[in-house]
Amino acid sequence: SGPVGLFDSGWGGLSVARYIRALLPDQDLVYVGDHAWLPYGIRDATTIRARAVAMSRWLAAGGSRGIVVACNTASSLALEQVRVAVPSVPVVGVVPAVKPAVARSRSGRIAVLAT
Repeated sequence: SGPVGLFDSGWGGLSVARYIRALLPDQDLVYVGDHAWLPYGIRDATTIRARAVAMSRWLAAGGSRGIVVACNTASSLALEQVRVAVPSVPVVGVVPAVKPAVARSRSGRIAVLAT
Protein backbone atom coordinates (compact mmCIF):
# COMPACT_ATOMS: atom_id res chain seq x y z
CA SER A 1 0.00 0.00 0.00
CA GLY A 2 1.22 3.44 -0.92
CA PRO A 3 1.41 6.78 0.80
CA VAL A 4 -1.43 9.07 1.70
CA GLY A 5 -1.22 12.15 -0.52
CA LEU A 6 -2.16 15.62 0.74
CA PHE A 7 -2.25 18.98 -0.96
CA ASP A 8 -2.89 22.61 -0.15
CA SER A 9 -2.09 25.88 -1.83
CA GLY A 10 0.68 26.48 0.70
CA TRP A 11 1.74 25.57 4.22
CA GLY A 12 -1.64 25.42 5.99
CA GLY A 13 -2.23 21.79 5.14
CA LEU A 14 0.88 20.82 7.07
CA SER A 15 -1.25 20.98 10.23
CA VAL A 16 -3.46 18.28 8.66
CA ALA A 17 -0.36 16.24 7.80
CA ARG A 18 0.88 16.61 11.38
CA TYR A 19 -2.45 15.29 12.69
CA ILE A 20 -2.36 12.31 10.32
CA ARG A 21 1.23 11.64 11.38
CA ALA A 22 0.13 11.60 15.05
CA LEU A 23 -2.70 9.14 14.30
CA LEU A 24 -0.76 6.97 11.85
CA PRO A 25 2.94 7.32 12.70
CA ASP A 26 4.06 4.56 10.30
CA GLN A 27 2.04 5.81 7.30
CA ASP A 28 4.07 7.36 4.49
CA LEU A 29 2.80 10.81 3.46
CA VAL A 30 3.33 12.88 0.33
CA TYR A 31 2.58 16.59 0.75
CA VAL A 32 2.20 19.03 -2.13
CA GLY A 33 2.18 22.75 -1.38
CA ASP A 34 1.03 24.49 -4.57
CA HIS A 35 3.02 27.68 -3.96
CA ALA A 36 2.91 28.65 -7.63
CA TRP A 37 -0.83 29.35 -7.23
CA LEU A 38 -1.04 30.39 -3.59
CA PRO A 39 -3.36 31.56 -2.13
CA TYR A 40 -6.30 29.77 -3.70
CA GLY A 41 -8.74 32.14 -2.04
CA ILE A 42 -8.04 34.85 -4.63
CA ARG A 43 -8.49 32.49 -7.61
CA ASP A 44 -11.67 31.78 -9.53
CA ALA A 45 -13.48 28.47 -9.02
CA THR A 46 -12.52 27.10 -12.44
CA THR A 47 -8.80 27.59 -11.72
CA ILE A 48 -9.06 26.05 -8.26
CA ARG A 49 -10.89 23.02 -9.62
CA ALA A 50 -8.32 22.53 -12.38
CA ARG A 51 -5.40 22.77 -9.94
CA ALA A 52 -7.05 20.39 -7.46
CA VAL A 53 -7.78 17.83 -10.17
CA ALA A 54 -4.23 18.09 -11.56
CA MET A 55 -2.62 17.60 -8.16
CA SER A 56 -4.94 14.73 -7.27
CA ARG A 57 -4.19 12.96 -10.54
CA TRP A 58 -0.45 13.44 -9.90
CA LEU A 59 -0.76 11.99 -6.39
CA ALA A 60 -2.86 9.07 -7.64
CA ALA A 61 -0.40 8.36 -10.46
CA GLY A 62 2.37 8.31 -7.85
CA GLY A 63 0.62 5.51 -5.99
CA SER A 64 -1.23 7.38 -3.25
CA ARG A 65 -3.67 5.05 -1.51
CA GLY A 66 -5.81 8.00 -0.41
CA ILE A 67 -5.89 11.74 -1.00
CA VAL A 68 -6.59 14.48 1.52
CA VAL A 69 -7.62 17.84 0.10
CA ALA A 70 -6.02 19.71 3.00
CA CYS A 71 -7.22 23.09 1.77
CA ASN A 72 -10.47 24.75 2.83
CA THR A 73 -10.94 26.51 -0.49
CA ALA A 74 -10.26 23.45 -2.64
CA SER A 75 -12.37 21.26 -0.36
CA SER A 76 -15.30 23.65 -0.71
CA LEU A 77 -15.02 24.11 -4.47
CA ALA A 78 -13.43 21.01 -5.95
CA LEU A 79 -14.00 17.93 -3.80
CA GLU A 80 -16.55 16.35 -6.13
CA GLN A 81 -14.43 17.06 -9.23
CA VAL A 82 -11.42 15.47 -7.55
CA ARG A 83 -13.43 12.36 -6.66
CA VAL A 84 -14.57 12.04 -10.28
CA ALA A 85 -11.00 12.57 -11.56
CA VAL A 86 -9.49 9.82 -9.37
CA PRO A 87 -12.33 7.33 -8.84
CA SER A 88 -10.05 4.52 -7.69
CA VAL A 89 -8.64 6.51 -4.76
CA PRO A 90 -10.57 7.55 -1.63
CA VAL A 91 -10.64 11.35 -1.31
CA VAL A 92 -11.47 13.38 1.80
CA GLY A 93 -11.58 17.11 2.36
CA VAL A 94 -11.25 19.29 5.41
CA VAL A 95 -14.46 21.32 5.22
CA PRO A 96 -16.70 18.45 6.41
CA ALA A 97 -14.93 18.86 9.77
CA VAL A 98 -17.12 21.93 10.34
CA LYS A 99 -20.26 19.87 11.01
CA PRO A 100 -18.81 17.81 13.88
CA ALA A 101 -17.14 20.93 15.32
CA VAL A 102 -20.48 22.74 15.46
CA ALA A 103 -22.12 19.69 17.00
CA ARG A 104 -19.48 19.62 19.76
CA SER A 105 -19.55 23.34 20.54
CA ARG A 106 -21.58 24.57 23.48
CA SER A 107 -23.04 27.54 21.57
CA GLY A 108 -23.55 25.88 18.19
CA ARG A 109 -21.08 28.35 16.71
CA ILE A 110 -17.45 27.96 15.67
CA ALA A 111 -14.80 30.10 14.00
CA VAL A 112 -13.10 29.11 10.75
CA LEU A 113 -9.85 30.80 9.80
CA ALA A 114 -9.09 30.33 6.12
CA THR A 115 -8.05 32.20 2.99
